Amino acid sequence: MQKSEFTPEEEQMIQREFQSLLDDYARTPHRQKVELITHAFNFANQAHYGVRRLSGEPYILHPIAVARICVKEIGLGSTSICSALLHDVVEDTDYTVEDIQGLFGEKIAQIVSGLTKISGGVFGDQASEQAENFRKLLLTISDDIRVVLIKIADRLHNMRTLGAQPLDKQYKIAGETQYIYAPLAHRLGLFPIKTELEDLSFKYEHPDTWQEIHDKLEAVKSSQMESFEQFAEPIRERLTNMGYAFTLKARIKSVYSVWKKMMRQQCAFEDVYDLLAVRIVFTPNESMSEKDQCWMIYSAITELYRPHPERIRDWISTPKANGYEALHVTVMGNNGEWIEVQIRTDRMNEIAERGYAAHWKYKTGESDDGELDKWLREIKEILEHPEKDAMEFLGTFKLNLFAQEVFVFTPKGEIKTMPLGATALDFAFLLHSELGEHCIGAKVNHTLVPMSYKLKGGDQVEVLTSNSQHPQREWFDIVTTAKARNALGQYFRREERRYVKHGERLVEDAIRMDKDLAQNHDMALARLLNYHHMTQPAELYAQVGQGAIRLDNLHEIVYPKKGWRSYIPFIGKKDPTPPLPSEEGEKEIVKPKKGPHTIVLTDDELGKKFVLSPCCHPIPGDEVLGYLDEKGLMHIHKIDCPEANLLKTSFGKRIYSATWNTHRVQSFVETIELKGIDKFGVFIQVMQTMTKDFHINMRAINISSEDGIFKGTMEIYVYDRSELDELLKAIRKIEDIKEVKRVNID
Repeated sequence: MQKSEFTPEEEQMIQREFQSLLDDYARTPHRQKVELITHAFNFANQAHYGVRRLSGEPYILHPIAVARICVKEIGLGSTSICSALLHDVVEDTDYTVEDIQGLFGEKIAQIVSGLTKISGGVFGDQASEQAENFRKLLLTISDDIRVVLIKIADRLHNMRTLGAQPLDKQYKIAGETQYIYAPLAHRLGLFPIKTELEDLSFKYEHPDTWQEIHDKLEAVKSSQMESFEQFAEPIRERLTNMGYAFTLKARIKSVYSVWKKMMRQQCAFEDVYDLLAVRIVFTPNESMSEKDQCWMIYSAITELYRPHPERIRDWISTPKANGYEALHVTVMGNNGEWIEVQIRTDRMNEIAERGYAAHWKYKTGESDDGELDKWLREIKEILEHPEKDAMEFLGTFKLNLFAQEVFVFTPKGEIKTMPLGATALDFAFLLHSELGEHCIGAKVNHTLVPMSYKLKGGDQVEVLTSNSQHPQREWFDIVTTAKARNALGQYFRREERRYVKHGERLVEDAIRMDKDLAQNHDMALARLLNYHHMTQPAELYAQVGQGAIRLDNLHEIVYPKKGWRSYIPFIGKKDPTPPLPSEEGEKEIVKPKKGPHTIVLTDDELGKKFVLSPCCHPIPGDEVLGYLDEKGLMHIHKIDCPEANLLKTSFGKRIYSATWNTHRVQSFVETIELKGIDKFGVFIQVMQTMTKDFHINMRAINISSEDGIFKGTMEIYVYDRSELDELLKAIRKIEDIKEVKRVNID
C-alpha cells in the first residue's frame, strides 16, 4: 500500500461514496443508527488517511464498498456496517481491538477481531496456520454469523478490484475464492454473490476463454430477451387475471455457468440451449398457504406450456440445506426451446438473494429447525473436534459446502437431507456416530446393500449393525460427508491414544526389567528411536502398542555388538560433504525471480528448466502456470488442473504466471476420445483427416463397437493446442462422429 495526501477531488469522492452508503442504509427497514455509522466512518477515514490501494485510489473506499455490499446485497444492519468500515483498522494501523471496544462496544470489537484473524487470505506461506485461523473464524458461525458474511463481502470487493494485482497474486486469490469462498457463499444462501465470485475467479484464471464466452453471450442477449418477452406475455396475462402482484424477470446464465456446461457435456457454445431462465416472484394472498399458491401458479403455467416431466424441482416441500425455497419447472417455449421457470414468493426470493441474513429474519420461533440450522450445528460439531492437520480440516469442511442434495427416509418415515453421492455408511454416521462405527451394511427399500451403496432420492434406509464391527482405515474411501470423516478421525485418534498409552507401558516395562537399560533410561529410549528412524516417542509407543514393533531384542538394539568394521577408520562412514552432481544430464535449478512472478516457456528449456506435469499434460497453447517446488524445480500445470488449484490456494508465493514462446520444434503425446455411429468407412475418414489433412503421427489406437455405436481412444503427436483444436474441429465435421474430445490419461 502506498501513502500520500489526498486531492480535493479524492476527498469529495470519499464523502460521495459514504453518502451512497447512508442512502443504501436509509432504504432498509433497519432501525436507523446514522450517528454510530458516521462515527465509525470518521474513525476509519482518519486511521487510513493518506493510504492508497495498489490501484492508486484512497484505501478508505474499500471499507466503504464492503459496507455497501453488506447492507445492499446481504441486508445487514448498523453493527455489520460499522464492523465493515473498521475491519482493516486493527491490522493496518496502530489501533487495537481494545481501542475499538472502548469506542464502539464489545460486539463490534468482537466482529472486527474475528475479521482481523484471517487477514491476508485463508492460505499463505504458512498454509496450516492460515487454515487454523479460518477454523477459528468459522467457530463464530454459531455465535455471530456476521463475521463470515462480512468476510465474504470483503472478498467480493477484492475480486471486483483484482485487476490491480500482479498475475501471480491474481491466480492465488482467484484460486482461493473458487476453493472456499464461493462454496461458503453458496451454503449460506448468497446465490448472486456465489455466482459473481465464481465468474470473477474464472475471468482471472481464464481471461481469453471468459472474454470469448462473454462476447458470445452479449451477441445473443437481444434475441434471448425477445424470446423472453414472447414467452412471458401469456404468463403475465394469466397471473394478472388470478389477481396476483408479481414481477417477471429473465435471467441469462453466467459465463462460468455456460463454460461449466460446455465442459460437462463436451459441447460448443452454440449447443448450450438453456441460456435463459424465467423467475416469477409474487406476493401471496394471506388466505392460503404459500405452498398451495406456488402450485396454483405452476398449474397455470403448465396449461400454457408443456412441462418436461423429469425436470420439476420441488424445493418448497423440502427446502435446500442453505434455506432455499422455490418451485422449478422446465417448459417448452413457442420456439421449441426448453425454458426453466422459477416460482417464488417475496419471502422465498429474499432468502434466495440474501441467504442467511434473510433466513434469520423470517424465523418464527425457537422451535424452528430448518436444514440450515441443522447444517450449522453439524459445522460447529466438526469445528470443535478438528483434524490434526488444519489443511486436512479445510478439505473436510469443504465437503460440507458445495454438495447437491438428495432426500432419503428412515424406517419410521423421517426425511433426512444427504449430499449427492453419499453412501449408506454416511447415513449411519448422520444418525449417530455409534451406528456408524458398528455399521455392517444397510437395507435400502427392504433390499440388503453394502455400506458403500450410494443413496438415491426417495430411498428408505435401515442401518444394520454388529457389536463385533469396528471402523477400518479403508472406510475413508467409502464416506463422502464431513460428519462421517470427522467421526472416523475422532475414532482413530482415540485408538491411537490407546495404542500410545499401551505401547508406552510395554516400553517402560521392558527397559525396567533390564538392569543395564534401567540405569541409562534416556539413552536407551534415544537409541531405540534412532534404530527405528523415529524422532517422537509417541510414534514409537503407537507402533509398539499395535504390535508392529517387538521388543524381544531391546538389549541388542541399545548395546549392539561391535564388528570388525568399527575398528577400521572411514569404512561405513558417510562423507559429510557429498560431491557436487556432475553437469552432464543434470537439470538446471530455477531460482525464484525477483519482481513479478512471470516465466516464458521456450522450446530449448522444456524438460530442462521447466517440467510439464503429468497430471494434466499441458502442451503449448494451453493456459498454464508455474509452481516452484521446494527443490527449485518449476512444474508447469494447466490453470484448471485440480492439482494446480490446490497449489494456488496453498502456496501462493510459489506460483508463477507463464506464457508460451514455442515454434513447433517438439511434439507432444495427446489422447483424444471419439464416439460415433458404427458405419462402414467412418474410421477411414477419421484416419484420412489425421494423416492426409494434418499429417498427424499416431502412437496407439484402441477402438471398440457395441450395438451400432463405436468408441475409442487414440494417442497422437501434436505440436500445440491450436493444432489439436483444428484437428478436433475437422473430425467433428465428419457426419457420423458424434463426440470427440481431448482427455487426460496418466
